[in-house]
Amino acid sequence: MLSKNEKKQYNRHLILEEIGSMGQEKLKQFKVLVVGAGGLGCPVLQYLTAAGVGTIGIVDDDVVDQTNLQRQVLYTVDDIGSSKVEVASQKLKRLNPNIAFDIYNERLNKENVVAIFSKFDIIVDGTDNFPTRYLVNDGAVLANKPVVFGSIFKFEGQVSVFNYQHGPTYRCLFPEPPGEDALPNCSDIGVLGVLPGIMGSLMANEVLKMILDLGKSLNGKLLCLDALSLYQQIVTFSKNENSKITSLQDDYHIFCGTQEIQSISLDDYQNKCKEYVLLDVRTISEHEKFNIGGYHIPLHDLVNKAMELPHDKPVVVCCQSGIRSKKAIQLLSNLRKDLTLLNLEGGLNQFSS
Repeated sequence: MLSKNEKKQYNRHLILEEIGSMGQEKLKQFKVLVVGAGGLGCPVLQYLTAAGVGTIGIVDDDVVDQTNLQRQVLYTVDDIGSSKVEVASQKLKRLNPNIAFDIYNERLNKENVVAIFSKFDIIVDGTDNFPTRYLVNDGAVLANKPVVFGSIFKFEGQVSVFNYQHGPTYRCLFPEPPGEDALPNCSDIGVLGVLPGIMGSLMANEVLKMILDLGKSLNGKLLCLDALSLYQQIVTFSKNENSKITSLQDDYHIFCGTQEIQSISLDDYQNKCKEYVLLDVRTISEHEKFNIGGYHIPLHDLVNKAMELPHDKPVVVCCQSGIRSKKAIQLLSNLRKDLTLLNLEGGLNQFSS
Protein backbone atom coordinates (compact mmCIF):
# COMPACT_ATOMS: atom_id res chain seq x y z
CA MET A 1 0.00 0.00 0.00
CA LEU A 2 1.09 3.55 -0.66
CA SER A 3 1.70 5.76 2.36
CA LYS A 4 0.12 9.19 2.70
CA ASN A 5 3.46 10.75 1.82
CA GLU A 6 3.82 8.55 -1.29
CA LYS A 7 0.32 9.42 -2.44
CA LYS A 8 1.24 13.08 -2.33
CA GLN A 9 4.60 12.54 -4.03
CA TYR A 10 3.09 10.52 -6.88
CA ASN A 11 -0.11 12.56 -7.25
CA ARG A 12 0.38 13.23 -10.95
CA HIS A 13 0.70 9.50 -11.59
CA LEU A 14 -2.26 8.63 -9.42
CA ILE A 15 -4.60 10.94 -11.29
CA LEU A 16 -3.55 9.43 -14.61
CA GLU A 17 -6.24 6.90 -15.43
CA GLU A 18 -3.70 4.66 -17.19
CA ILE A 19 -1.54 4.41 -14.03
CA GLY A 20 -3.53 5.16 -10.89
CA SER A 21 -2.84 3.54 -7.53
CA MET A 22 -2.51 0.03 -8.99
CA GLY A 23 0.14 1.15 -11.44
CA GLN A 24 2.02 3.07 -8.78
CA GLU A 25 1.96 0.02 -6.50
CA LYS A 26 3.41 -1.98 -9.37
CA LEU A 27 6.23 0.54 -9.81
CA LYS A 28 6.96 0.26 -6.10
CA GLN A 29 7.33 -3.51 -6.32
CA PHE A 30 9.78 -3.54 -9.24
CA LYS A 31 13.56 -3.71 -9.02
CA VAL A 32 15.58 -2.06 -11.80
CA LEU A 33 19.35 -2.20 -12.21
CA VAL A 34 21.14 0.63 -14.02
CA VAL A 35 24.56 -0.34 -15.37
CA GLY A 36 26.64 2.82 -15.64
CA ALA A 37 26.04 6.04 -13.71
CA GLY A 38 27.32 8.29 -16.47
CA GLY A 39 25.71 10.36 -19.22
CA LEU A 40 22.85 7.96 -19.92
CA GLY A 41 22.63 6.52 -16.43
CA CYS A 42 22.11 9.89 -14.71
CA PRO A 43 18.78 10.83 -16.36
CA VAL A 44 17.58 7.22 -16.18
CA LEU A 45 18.28 7.16 -12.45
CA GLN A 46 16.68 10.53 -11.83
CA TYR A 47 13.44 9.72 -13.65
CA LEU A 48 13.08 6.19 -12.29
CA THR A 49 13.64 7.55 -8.79
CA ALA A 50 11.12 10.33 -9.29
CA ALA A 51 8.61 7.87 -10.78
CA GLY A 52 8.72 5.64 -7.71
CA VAL A 53 10.45 2.45 -8.88
CA GLY A 54 10.77 0.67 -5.53
CA THR A 55 14.34 -0.64 -5.70
CA ILE A 56 17.05 0.77 -7.93
CA GLY A 57 20.45 -0.81 -8.32
CA ILE A 58 23.49 1.08 -9.62
CA VAL A 59 26.69 -0.55 -10.93
CA ASP A 60 29.73 1.63 -11.65
CA ASP A 61 33.31 1.61 -10.40
CA ASP A 62 34.13 5.12 -11.65
CA VAL A 63 34.59 8.39 -9.78
CA VAL A 64 33.27 11.81 -10.76
CA ASP A 65 35.63 13.73 -13.05
CA GLN A 66 35.34 17.38 -14.03
CA THR A 67 34.91 16.36 -17.68
CA ASN A 68 31.71 14.52 -16.68
CA LEU A 69 29.91 17.68 -15.58
CA GLN A 70 29.16 18.87 -19.12
CA ARG A 71 26.51 16.15 -19.46
CA GLN A 72 26.20 14.14 -16.22
CA VAL A 73 23.93 16.63 -14.49
CA LEU A 74 23.44 14.57 -11.34
CA TYR A 75 26.92 15.64 -10.19
CA THR A 76 28.54 18.96 -9.25
CA VAL A 77 32.09 20.26 -8.80
CA ASP A 78 31.87 19.31 -5.12
CA ASP A 79 31.60 15.64 -6.15
CA ILE A 80 34.81 15.47 -8.18
CA GLY A 81 36.90 12.49 -7.07
CA SER A 82 34.02 10.79 -5.25
CA SER A 83 32.45 7.44 -6.14
CA LYS A 84 29.64 7.88 -8.65
CA VAL A 85 27.41 5.22 -7.10
CA GLU A 86 27.83 6.74 -3.63
CA VAL A 87 27.13 10.30 -4.79
CA ALA A 88 24.23 9.24 -7.02
CA SER A 89 22.47 7.21 -4.33
CA GLN A 90 22.83 9.99 -1.75
CA LYS A 91 21.40 12.65 -4.05
CA LEU A 92 18.62 10.43 -5.35
CA LYS A 93 17.53 9.63 -1.79
CA ARG A 94 16.98 13.35 -1.31
CA LEU A 95 14.83 13.38 -4.44
CA ASN A 96 12.73 10.45 -3.20
CA PRO A 97 13.35 8.96 0.26
CA ASN A 98 10.84 6.19 -0.48
CA ILE A 99 13.26 4.37 -2.81
CA ALA A 100 15.69 1.62 -1.77
CA PHE A 101 19.09 1.80 -3.47
CA ASP A 102 21.38 -1.18 -3.98
CA ILE A 103 24.80 0.08 -5.06
CA TYR A 104 27.76 -1.82 -6.50
CA ASN A 105 30.97 0.19 -6.51
CA GLU A 106 32.66 -2.33 -8.76
CA ARG A 107 33.17 -3.13 -12.41
CA LEU A 108 30.72 -5.52 -14.00
CA ASN A 109 32.52 -8.67 -15.11
CA LYS A 110 31.86 -12.30 -16.01
CA GLU A 111 32.29 -13.35 -12.38
CA ASN A 112 29.57 -11.09 -10.93
CA VAL A 113 27.18 -10.28 -13.79
CA VAL A 114 24.69 -13.14 -13.49
CA ALA A 115 24.59 -12.99 -9.69
CA ILE A 116 23.88 -9.24 -9.70
CA PHE A 117 21.36 -9.38 -12.55
CA SER A 118 19.41 -12.16 -10.86
CA LYS A 119 18.38 -9.76 -8.09
CA PHE A 120 16.52 -7.40 -10.46
CA ASP A 121 13.53 -7.43 -12.80
CA ILE A 122 14.87 -5.13 -15.53
CA ILE A 123 18.40 -4.22 -16.60
CA VAL A 124 19.24 -0.80 -18.07
CA ASP A 125 22.42 -0.66 -20.15
CA GLY A 126 23.93 2.82 -20.08
CA THR A 127 27.50 1.71 -20.81
CA ASP A 128 29.81 3.20 -23.43
CA ASN A 129 31.90 0.32 -24.76
CA PHE A 130 31.26 -2.82 -26.77
CA PRO A 131 32.82 -5.43 -24.44
CA THR A 132 30.52 -4.37 -21.60
CA ARG A 133 27.47 -4.22 -23.88
CA TYR A 134 28.00 -7.81 -24.98
CA LEU A 135 28.62 -8.81 -21.36
CA VAL A 136 25.38 -7.10 -20.25
CA ASN A 137 23.46 -8.79 -23.04
CA ASP A 138 24.80 -12.26 -22.34
CA GLY A 139 24.41 -11.91 -18.57
CA ALA A 140 20.82 -10.75 -19.00
CA VAL A 141 20.01 -13.69 -21.28
CA LEU A 142 21.49 -16.16 -18.79
CA ALA A 143 19.64 -14.47 -15.91
CA ASN A 144 16.46 -14.24 -18.07
CA LYS A 145 16.08 -10.46 -17.68
CA PRO A 146 14.98 -7.85 -20.25
CA VAL A 147 17.38 -5.06 -21.17
CA VAL A 148 16.66 -1.42 -22.00
CA PHE A 149 19.60 -0.25 -24.09
CA GLY A 150 20.88 3.18 -25.06
CA SER A 151 23.92 4.55 -26.86
CA ILE A 152 25.18 7.97 -27.94
CA PHE A 153 27.69 9.17 -30.53
CA LYS A 154 28.45 12.88 -31.05
CA PHE A 155 24.97 14.16 -32.05
CA GLU A 156 23.18 10.84 -32.51
CA GLY A 157 21.53 8.39 -30.15
CA GLN A 158 19.92 4.96 -30.17
CA VAL A 159 17.45 3.21 -27.84
CA SER A 160 16.14 -0.35 -27.94
CA VAL A 161 14.76 -3.16 -25.78
CA PHE A 162 16.36 -6.61 -25.79
CA ASN A 163 15.47 -10.05 -24.47
CA TYR A 164 11.90 -9.01 -23.68
CA GLN A 165 8.97 -11.41 -24.07
CA HIS A 166 11.16 -13.89 -25.94
CA GLY A 167 12.23 -11.12 -28.32
CA PRO A 168 15.62 -10.52 -29.98
CA THR A 169 18.79 -9.70 -28.08
CA TYR A 170 21.67 -7.31 -28.69
CA ARG A 171 23.48 -10.10 -30.55
CA CYS A 172 20.54 -10.44 -32.94
CA LEU A 173 21.05 -6.81 -33.93
CA PHE A 174 24.85 -6.86 -33.73
CA PRO A 175 26.02 -10.49 -34.06
CA GLU A 176 29.61 -9.36 -34.50
CA PRO A 177 31.35 -6.43 -32.81
CA PRO A 178 32.52 -3.56 -35.02
CA GLY A 179 36.15 -3.16 -35.93
CA GLU A 180 38.55 -1.78 -33.38
CA ASP A 181 38.03 1.98 -32.83
CA ALA A 182 35.04 1.95 -35.24
CA LEU A 183 33.01 4.02 -32.78
CA PRO A 184 35.17 5.82 -30.21
CA ASN A 185 33.42 6.75 -26.97
CA CYS A 186 32.67 10.32 -25.95
CA SER A 187 36.00 10.74 -24.14
CA ASP A 188 37.71 10.32 -27.52
CA ILE A 189 35.34 12.03 -29.93
CA GLY A 190 33.05 14.27 -27.82
CA VAL A 191 29.28 14.41 -27.40
CA LEU A 192 26.62 17.13 -27.35
CA GLY A 193 25.90 17.74 -23.68
CA VAL A 194 22.10 17.47 -23.87
CA LEU A 195 22.08 14.26 -25.94
CA PRO A 196 22.48 11.84 -23.00
CA GLY A 197 19.56 13.57 -21.29
CA ILE A 198 17.34 13.09 -24.33
CA MET A 199 18.25 9.44 -24.85
CA GLY A 200 18.31 8.65 -21.12
CA SER A 201 14.78 10.01 -20.78
CA LEU A 202 13.66 7.77 -23.64
CA MET A 203 15.30 4.81 -21.90
CA ALA A 204 13.50 5.59 -18.64
CA ASN A 205 10.29 5.82 -20.64
CA GLU A 206 10.83 2.28 -21.96
CA VAL A 207 11.35 0.99 -18.41
CA LEU A 208 8.12 2.60 -17.18
CA LYS A 209 6.16 1.33 -20.20
CA MET A 210 7.47 -2.16 -19.54
CA ILE A 211 6.52 -2.13 -15.85
CA LEU A 212 3.11 -0.54 -16.42
CA ASP A 213 2.35 -2.44 -19.62
CA LEU A 214 1.63 0.78 -21.49
CA GLY A 215 2.05 1.63 -25.15
CA LYS A 216 4.29 -0.25 -27.55
CA SER A 217 7.75 -1.35 -26.46
CA LEU A 218 10.87 -0.97 -28.60
CA ASN A 219 11.17 -4.75 -28.46
CA GLY A 220 12.70 -5.74 -31.80
CA LYS A 221 13.04 -2.07 -32.78
CA LEU A 222 15.95 0.35 -32.74
CA LEU A 223 15.04 4.03 -32.37
CA CYS A 224 17.65 6.30 -33.98
CA LEU A 225 17.65 10.05 -33.33
CA ASP A 226 19.68 12.90 -34.80
CA ALA A 227 19.74 15.72 -32.26
CA LEU A 228 20.69 18.36 -34.85
CA SER A 229 17.69 17.79 -37.11
CA LEU A 230 15.47 15.87 -34.65
CA TYR A 231 14.99 13.35 -37.43
CA GLN A 232 13.98 9.96 -36.03
CA GLN A 233 13.62 6.55 -37.55
CA ILE A 234 12.80 3.13 -36.16
CA VAL A 235 14.65 0.13 -37.58
CA THR A 236 13.05 -3.26 -36.97
CA PHE A 237 15.03 -6.45 -36.46
CA SER A 238 14.13 -10.06 -35.74
CA LYS A 239 15.31 -12.75 -33.40
CA ASN A 240 18.25 -14.72 -34.73
CA GLU A 241 17.95 -18.30 -33.58
CA ASN A 242 21.64 -18.80 -34.36
CA SER A 243 22.56 -16.23 -31.69
CA LYS A 244 21.74 -18.48 -28.75
CA ILE A 245 23.72 -17.75 -25.59
CA THR A 246 24.50 -20.66 -23.29
CA SER A 247 27.53 -19.27 -21.46
CA LEU A 248 29.63 -16.13 -21.04
CA GLN A 249 32.65 -15.37 -23.24
CA ASP A 250 36.04 -16.08 -21.72
CA ASP A 251 37.22 -12.56 -22.56
CA TYR A 252 34.92 -9.89 -23.99
CA HIS A 253 37.81 -7.58 -24.85
CA ILE A 254 39.38 -10.24 -27.04
CA PHE A 255 35.98 -10.98 -28.61
CA CYS A 256 35.53 -7.29 -29.46
CA GLY A 257 39.09 -6.88 -30.69
CA THR A 258 39.90 -4.39 -27.97
CA GLN A 259 42.01 -4.36 -24.87
CA GLU A 260 41.74 -2.54 -21.59
CA ILE A 261 44.11 0.42 -21.61
CA GLN A 262 45.33 1.93 -18.37
CA SER A 263 45.42 5.71 -18.31
CA ILE A 264 46.93 8.53 -16.27
CA SER A 265 45.78 12.11 -15.84
CA LEU A 266 47.98 15.04 -16.77
CA ASP A 267 48.13 16.16 -13.13
CA ASP A 268 49.24 12.72 -11.92
CA TYR A 269 51.90 12.52 -14.62
CA GLN A 270 53.26 16.00 -13.91
CA ASN A 271 53.35 15.38 -10.16
CA LYS A 272 55.48 12.23 -10.62
CA CYS A 273 57.00 12.74 -14.06
CA LYS A 274 60.42 11.43 -12.94
CA GLU A 275 58.82 8.04 -12.30
CA TYR A 276 57.74 7.67 -15.94
CA VAL A 277 59.09 7.62 -19.47
CA LEU A 278 57.11 9.89 -21.83
CA LEU A 279 56.50 8.88 -25.45
CA ASP A 280 55.03 11.37 -27.93
CA VAL A 281 53.59 9.64 -31.04
CA ARG A 282 52.45 12.74 -32.95
CA THR A 283 53.86 13.82 -36.29
CA ILE A 284 57.15 15.70 -36.62
CA SER A 285 55.38 18.99 -37.40
CA GLU A 286 53.08 18.66 -34.37
CA HIS A 287 56.06 17.91 -32.14
CA GLU A 288 58.04 20.87 -33.45
CA LYS A 289 55.13 23.27 -32.76
CA PHE A 290 54.74 22.13 -29.16
CA ASN A 291 55.91 19.29 -26.93
CA ILE A 292 56.51 18.48 -23.28
CA GLY A 293 59.69 16.48 -23.80
CA GLY A 294 60.29 12.75 -23.62
CA TYR A 295 60.83 10.37 -26.52
CA HIS A 296 59.36 11.31 -29.89
CA ILE A 297 58.48 8.43 -32.21
CA PRO A 298 55.68 9.17 -34.71
CA LEU A 299 53.02 6.48 -34.81
CA HIS A 300 53.99 5.38 -38.31
CA ASP A 301 57.60 4.77 -37.16
CA LEU A 302 56.72 2.86 -34.00
CA VAL A 303 57.20 -0.63 -35.43
CA ASN A 304 60.78 0.18 -36.49
CA LYS A 305 61.76 2.10 -33.36
CA ALA A 306 59.89 0.34 -30.55
CA MET A 307 63.09 -1.16 -29.17
CA GLU A 308 64.48 2.32 -28.45
CA LEU A 309 62.18 2.67 -25.44
CA PRO A 310 63.60 1.81 -22.01
CA HIS A 311 61.71 -0.68 -19.85
CA ASP A 312 62.84 0.34 -16.36
CA LYS A 313 59.92 2.76 -15.89
CA PRO A 314 56.24 2.79 -17.00
CA VAL A 315 55.82 4.47 -20.39
CA VAL A 316 53.23 7.24 -20.64
CA VAL A 317 52.12 7.56 -24.28
CA CYS A 318 50.68 10.86 -25.51
CA CYS A 319 49.28 12.41 -28.70
CA GLN A 320 47.10 15.44 -29.34
CA SER A 321 43.73 14.03 -28.19
CA GLY A 322 44.39 10.54 -26.81
CA ILE A 323 43.21 8.49 -29.79
CA ARG A 324 46.52 7.83 -31.56
CA SER A 325 48.22 7.13 -28.24
CA LYS A 326 45.72 4.31 -27.61
CA LYS A 327 46.57 2.84 -31.01
CA ALA A 328 50.25 3.14 -30.14
CA ILE A 329 49.69 1.27 -26.87
CA GLN A 330 47.85 -1.52 -28.67
CA LEU A 331 50.72 -1.78 -31.11
CA LEU A 332 53.45 -1.62 -28.47
CA SER A 333 51.75 -4.19 -26.26
CA ASN A 334 52.32 -6.74 -29.03
CA LEU A 335 55.84 -5.58 -29.84
CA ARG A 336 57.18 -5.10 -26.30
CA LYS A 337 55.84 -7.45 -23.65
CA ASP A 338 58.33 -5.95 -21.17
CA LEU A 339 56.71 -2.49 -21.13
CA THR A 340 54.12 -1.08 -18.74
CA LEU A 341 52.05 1.30 -20.86
CA LEU A 342 49.77 4.18 -19.79
CA ASN A 343 47.68 6.51 -21.94
CA LEU A 344 47.78 10.24 -21.16
CA GLU A 345 44.09 11.13 -20.68
CA GLY A 346 42.91 13.92 -22.98
CA GLY A 347 46.28 14.18 -24.72
CA LEU A 348 48.14 17.42 -25.23
CA ASN A 349 44.97 19.33 -26.10
CA GLN A 350 44.82 20.16 -22.41
CA PHE A 351 47.69 22.64 -22.83
CA SER A 352 45.71 24.71 -25.32
CA SER A 353 42.51 24.81 -23.21
